[in-house]
Formats: sequence, C-alpha cells, structure tokens
Amino acid sequence: MTAIPLHYQSITELAEGLKSGAATSVAVTEALLSRIEAVDPGLKSYTTVTAEMALSQAEQADAEIGAGRYRGPLHGVPIAVKDLCYTRGVLTTAGMAIQKDFVPDYDSTVVTRFAMAGAVLLGKLHMTEGATLEHHPEMPQPVNPWRDDLWTGVSSSGSGVATAAGLCFASLGSDTGGSIRFPSASNGVTGVKPTWGRVSRYGICDLAATFDTIGPMARSAADCAAVMGVIAGYDGNDATSLSAPVPDYLGALCGVMGARDAVIGVDWGYIEGGTDDETLEATKAAVAMLRDLGARIVEVTFPDTAELFKRLLSMQLAEIALTHKETFPSQADRYGPWLRDGLEKGNAGDPLGLARAAFARDAFKGALARVMAPLDALVMPINKKGTPTWGEVRDQVANDMNGFMRFTSAFNASGSPTVTSPCGFSSDGRPIGFQLVGRHCTEHRLLAIAHAFQLATDWHLKRPIA
Repeated sequence: MTAIPLHYQSITELAEGLKSGAATSVAVTEALLSRIEAVDPGLKSYTTVTAEMALSQAEQADAEIGAGRYRGPLHGVPIAVKDLCYTRGVLTTAGMAIQKDFVPDYDSTVVTRFAMAGAVLLGKLHMTEGATLEHHPEMPQPVNPWRDDLWTGVSSSGSGVATAAGLCFASLGSDTGGSIRFPSASNGVTGVKPTWGRVSRYGICDLAATFDTIGPMARSAADCAAVMGVIAGYDGNDATSLSAPVPDYLGALCGVMGARDAVIGVDWGYIEGGTDDETLEATKAAVAMLRDLGARIVEVTFPDTAELFKRLLSMQLAEIALTHKETFPSQADRYGPWLRDGLEKGNAGDPLGLARAAFARDAFKGALARVMAPLDALVMPINKKGTPTWGEVRDQVANDMNGFMRFTSAFNASGSPTVTSPCGFSSDGRPIGFQLVGRHCTEHRLLAIAHAFQLATDWHLKRPIA
C-alpha cells in the first residue's frame, strides 16, 4: 500500500492489498463509511447509506478471500450506485418525490453483478429528477467538491461528486444525453458511456429507453475497466442487451499498445465552433499528447448535426412521456417544474415530427459510422467552457439546448461508446475533460488509449479535497 490516502487509492491497488491480506474489506469499508459521515453532509452526494449491508458484505468478502475464494478485482471493494438502480429492500427514488418511498423487491442486473463480484455496496447516490437536467425542489442538490458554485454535471450528480471526493472507489451513472460525461468532466473523474445495450438496463428507472446507457465512473481508466469487466455483457432479462463477446477490459490495457498506432480523428472546425479558448487549448494539448504517445492524428469532418438536433429533443421527450405514462398527468402536482414541462411537451408531440426524428437519427448514425470506420477513436470536448457554474448552465439550457449538448447527445442518438478523461483546468480552477468516441463495442480500445494518456499525464490524479 502507498502513502496515498486510503479513500483515494485506485481499485487495482486496493485489490492487491485485499487479495494479499495486507488490507481487509471491513477496515476499508469502515474508513469509507466514516468519511461519508464526516464529509458528505457538505456535499450531499448520497441519498441512502447502506452501512449495515456494506459491513455484512465486507465481512463476507474477507471470509471468502481468506478461504482462497477470490472473485476478482472488485472483491471487497466499496462502491456506490446511482439511485435509479433497483436494490432489493433499499429505497430507490430516481431523484423523484413521486418515488420517495419506493423500495424494490428485486435487484437490477448491475447490482446483482456487483454482488456476484463480491463488491461492497455503500449506498445510493443522489441524481436529478428522473435523470433529467434539474433536481426536484424537495431533493438535495449535490455540491461540486472543487468549488461550490460549479455545476456538478447531471444527471449523475451524486455519482460524480462521491467518486471525486473519495466517498466510494467507483460508482455507476446513467447517460441519456451526457449524464455520465458531464459529471465526469465537471468533477475531474473518468467515465464510460458504453455502447447502447452493452450493459443491461434491467431494473433501471428509464428516462428515454432507446438513448439510456449505464456505465462506470471512477478515478482512472484502469478502475473503469475493472468495473466494466463486471457489469458488461448479455442479460436475458433485457431484450435490448447485446450478445457480443465481452473482452478482458483490464487485460486489454496491457495487451495492446495503448495509444501507439491508434488512428484518432478530430474535427477542429466543429470543436472550435462550440468551445472557449481554454477548453480548446486543453483539448489540443490532449491531442498533442496522444500524438506524442504514438497515435496517428487525422482530421475528419464530423457529420452535419443540424437536422438531428432539430428533431432529437422531440423524440427524447416522447420517450420520457412514455416512461411516466402511469403517473403523468394523473399526479402532475408531484413533479418538479422542469420535468413536468418536459412531460407536457412529450405528450403533445407531433407524430409526423417523431417520424422525421427517427429518419434524422438513422441518417446521422449512418453518416457517423462512415466517419468512424477507419478510426480507433474520435476526440471531442464535453463542456463548452471548462466546468460551467450552475447559473451558466441554466442560461445555456434556456437559450440553446442543442448548443449546450453539442458534444454529447449525438452519441446517445448513435449508441456510440465514449470514455471521458480529465485533461486540465481553466485559469480559475474549473476542471476540463475530453472524450474519446469509438465504434460500437470498442470500449476496451478507448480505455486502453485513455489509460496510456493517463500514464503520461497527472490530471486524473488531482483531488479536490483531502
């Protein structure tokens, strides 16, 4: 074990200590629970802390490891999940007042797979209402540990905060238009938005089902790879899950040459059209580092998004309305204003407009596939301006929703995998992240490139609080 504080150690490092007996899961879990008790009242990242369950799971992990029944790199490791993952016998609010007393009687597939891997569940993490853009007025709004006026990123706000602040070793988020990538970039952590269908959504509270993905958030690409190795794969309970073979994500970090000989595309015109100078320079520096690591950087032309962005929101709102059809409009007064307004628009949608949206989505998917065919990855920023403040985000959303999601939502429409990594800070201390976008089911390649980048840089090692 190193001098790095326990709560900030990597999963891979912690796993070595647990496997060898140099550390115990009970001691690690007690330390994390103590840190949550001390730090989280100011950060508000947890909805529910499952302390009794966590300690029981930790005791079981120690007994199994001690008996030689080691399950893998998450065995005995404390993690947390976004509060839209069903957990049997544990409150699952999905950030909604209308669901404030809901306790599922079964586990989501991702929670089941964590249990099978021997992970320790610390609790459930706060999120925006129904995984949209705003927290319900009756629910706490998590606080960015870097600076309290900065946006936490949404909708996986608690996941980003808890992971950055050392309140769990990894977490799960969901992403419908940027909800893993925004909080990863805003809190200075690493996140994976998998290929649509790569991770089961069984037992997940939907937002817009054909756009939703579940993925890990951690403090490094290697730690995300460890989590992907547990949660990815076909699930018979989810008709939309992919049957493609699941690679050894951790092994792939060493089994390929990282960024060497990777073909990485970039459209500087598209990027420059949506970023401030500091975000642009941080992105350019990340690309330059990838080139230094042996990647071949090629300029590409990103597909025209005008028609897609014109139509996309109407399709998403219609799917959100479908998700809430049992309770809206019959219980409209229990919804917050942002989601209520979206549901009203979704229910009033134009069927011909939805047909046009479907055509626009398929046309974009085809155009992007042609751009991506010769590439291992495509580079894009996440936020237009480092990490914006809450006020700046609300102004952007009110004035130009498509501009706000310029670098994120198109990849939900296409179902493409992405890996987000920290790549710098603005002059006033705002975290900046960038994303690598890949062809379907190439998360392992993206993680290997991100891992190589992180071995050569230290942005992902910066911590907001002690």
